[in-house]
Amino acid sequence: MEYTTLGRTGLRVSVAGIGCGGSSKLGLAAGHDDAHAAGIVRRALDLGVNFIDTASYYGTEAAVGAAIRGRARESLVISTKHKVSSRDGAIIPVADILAGLDRSLRTLGTDHVDVFCMHTVQPHEYDRVMTEIIPPLLREKEKGKFRFLGITEFAGRDPRHESMVRALGDDCWDVMMIAFHMLNQNARRLVLPGTRERNIGTLIMFAVRAIFSTPGRLRQDIAALVAEGRLPAALAQKDNALDFLLGEDGADSIIEAAYRYARHEPGANVVLFGTGNPGHVEPNIRAILKPPLRHSDRATIAELFGALEGVGLDEVNPLPQR
Repeated sequence: MEYTTLGRTGLRVSVAGIGCGGSSKLGLAAGHDDAHAAGIVRRALDLGVNFIDTASYYGTEAAVGAAIRGRARESLVISTKHKVSSRDGAIIPVADILAGLDRSLRTLGTDHVDVFCMHTVQPHEYDRVMTEIIPPLLREKEKGKFRFLGITEFAGRDPRHESMVRALGDDCWDVMMIAFHMLNQNARRLVLPGTRERNIGTLIMFAVRAIFSTPGRLRQDIAALVAEGRLPAALAQKDNALDFLLGEDGADSIIEAAYRYARHEPGANVVLFGTGNPGHVEPNIRAILKPPLRHSDRATIAELFGALEGVGLDEVNPLPQR
């Protein structure tokens, strides 16, 4: 495993982080139990991952708590999150958010988390977060319940990273979670220069999502983008518009290429990977640890897809309350 510093937090973190949400939620979304999910987290930890990203909304905190039980707390960097509104847009009271932090600590079986994030903050919610939530939340930080404050974006509803751009203007944020992948590159221009300048730690989500991992999905989405006039027509004629990334001296798969692309982006600290299949943990980590893509391939990706925004940012649903 390779390790880096998570911005101004000073935390030494693995460049590959186990993401406990996404469409799989460690397998819980497919009906597996907490023991299965905890096994995936343990496998990642055994391979050198020390950064764990979860959230109350994901329904995976109990599995993470089981996975870390008996491990030295100081060897782990744990991040969890709480939403500021429900899926229907209803405001979550500040008291409920603070109670949610306490509940997360109990569920995880720890007296503190390293990073506590305001989750999927939309642009119209940002002012409320700053005026109503952050002051009392920082008082909880003073009590030792979390070490650093983070914010995550609602990628599918905020494709131009407006919340992250706003957050760059406030000094309270130590960590940001940003959507970035081969067909959604605008964080390179809109967000990452600011995080680098301010030494804010970055967590990269969406490096691999359905657009790359679901058979047929890439071709379907490319065809739709061509029909909208957003991509050259020739790409719709190809079985795989990204086939130039493969072959001798290239990547072994599109998924590998996608992880390598995100991992070596200047300003990226931790690339999150998620899976419900224990057998995918080691290949995902191995992909993240591989060298950068060829310079010519990165140039082609920028030329073909650099102007795209809002592509491959699927929303995922929470697990039912259990």
